[in-house]
Amino acid sequence: MTLEQHVDRIIGTLQGGAVGDALGVPYEYGSRRLDGEPAMLGGGLGGYAPGQWSDDTEMASVIARVAATGADLRSDEALDAIADGFIGWYRQGPADIGTQTASVLRGQEPGPGSADRLRRRALELHRRTGRSGGNGSLMRTAPVALAHLGDPVAIVEAATAVSVLTHWDPEAGEACAIWCLAIDAAIHTGGPDVAARIHHLRDDSARHWIPRLEEAARLGPAAYASHNGWVVAALQGAWAAVAQASDTEDGLFAAVRGGGDTDTVAAIAGALLGAAHGGSSLRAEWRDRVHGWPGLRAADLADLATAATRPQP
Repeated sequence: MTLEQHVDRIIGTLQGGAVGDALGVPYEYGSRRLDGEPAMLGGGLGGYAPGQWSDDTEMASVIARVAATGADLRSDEALDAIADGFIGWYRQGPADIGTQTASVLRGQEPGPGSADRLRRRALELHRRTGRSGGNGSLMRTAPVALAHLGDPVAIVEAATAVSVLTHWDPEAGEACAIWCLAIDAAIHTGGPDVAARIHHLRDDSARHWIPRLEEAARLGPAAYASHNGWVVAALQGAWAAVAQASDTEDGLFAAVRGGGDTDTVAAIAGALLGAAHGGSSLRAEWRDRVHGWPGLRAADLADLATAATRPQP
């Protein structure tokens, strides 16, 4: 692997997620009928402009900006900064936001201890409803892999810590760790293998996930469309799209055509596809058009991705 390829894959991680997000926006939960090739038409549940990404990439940008400071995302300071970023984003009135994420962020105050306050709210929600396994932490998780690239132990710990800020369900944290480990492997090898480093999960959780991943590789993303708001099905749908794809474009189209929560599944899939094949594998017209909060475009995501990436030894 050349340095150019390495950097291209790092950039592709954020750009691929954003492009997948913007491609999926118009078709989220059937908000627009998909005829032919998915396109960045805007609309969707948030009334987005053509090429605009949604809450998936908005929240990922918060994490990436903290990672770009060189912070260890497991530290209290970094987690407070991420929590503050989420709270600030929520206060600006995002066009679309998951119900569970909104329930955790509503009425929260930034400042010292904000991460702990979010965690306590997330735990309270989990205990009250028993349902905190939405896909909202998985959709934003890709920057965690960049912040701790090459360190699987740190990736698992950081992915879990960032997930639990809003999603207490252990399966949400495990899904984030699995996907970040896969991104790490893809950047280093150029191959999107979601199980390549799954053994780094704690408490032997991998044994519960391997059959799910094997099933997804056999089935298509549409098999999970009816319930891919659930983190497990969202990961399965994204992996089904990636596992059967011939290239980045094929995988992104499959994720969108799968239906259901199209922007989120395509954002998740796009991050791994971009990590494997690089930002250069994305159509130039998509990179020219994609944009979103907080006033970023594809070139800004490239800068953010490289700044967020942990230096390699």
